[in-house]
Amino acid sequence: MNVLIIEDEDLAAWGLISKLQRLEPEVEILATLDTVKAAVDWFRQNPAPDLAFFDIQLADGLSFEIFEQVKVPCPIIFTTAYDAYALRAFKVNSVDYLLKPVEQEDLARALSKLRQLQGPAAIDPETIRQMMAVLAPQEYKQRFMVKVGDHLTAVAAGDIDFFFGENKIVWLRHRNGRKYPVEYTLEQLEQMLDPQHFFRLNRQYIAAIGAIEDVVSYSNSRLKVSLKAPLSDGPVLISREKVEAFKLWLGK
Repeated sequence: MNVLIIEDEDLAAWGLISKLQRLEPEVEILATLDTVKAAVDWFRQNPAPDLAFFDIQLADGLSFEIFEQVKVPCPIIFTTAYDAYALRAFKVNSVDYLLKPVEQEDLARALSKLRQLQGPAAIDPETIRQMMAVLAPQEYKQRFMVKVGDHLTAVAAGDIDFFFGENKIVWLRHRNGRKYPVEYTLEQLEQMLDPQHFFRLNRQYIAAIGAIEDVVSYSNSRLKVSLKAPLSDGPVLISREKVEAFKLWLGK
């Protein structure tokens, strides 16, 4: 099987290749590309692979833009590091998706689906248009209104070290060390905040990249994260399920 990988994170690409080689010992990786431009050039200059993996968010845009510039005559498996619930509506014909970090069981299932395909794969242009509309970069919340005594003030997202839940109240911790209650749940905040800059560490914390002071290995393949602002409860633990996604985010 000849495979093309379009992925802008080296760690994610290496992990995918390793899992592919375990499942398909005869697999040949034709190329690993990290931009829309490189992918378009490759498809213009080379015969179609047997399969291509498309990371949705590349260094220079969404991988869906590739389809607008060149014909892609092969089955596609999309990958994404973020919530891909919207993609469930597009699991038709050759379209499939995997959440990063890619699990070997999920990859095996996608490859099994590929084997069941009959004839050359084609992705409907309208499907791509809908995907673009749903998953195009959105406007993330830039400021949060907080109450200081009888006054209201706006706190810029860039001035926030982290959000945390405590006693059924969600607080934001300003980089000056002060904390303010906010009228959102952590689940709501996770959708409002730019995932390039904020990460849901666990059920209690969402932290900004600039607030990560130290990361150390902990028992049972977990990580222990120290945040810059003082915490009464000490370091924050990241579960095994989130470790790979956190590493990808930290190195992005």
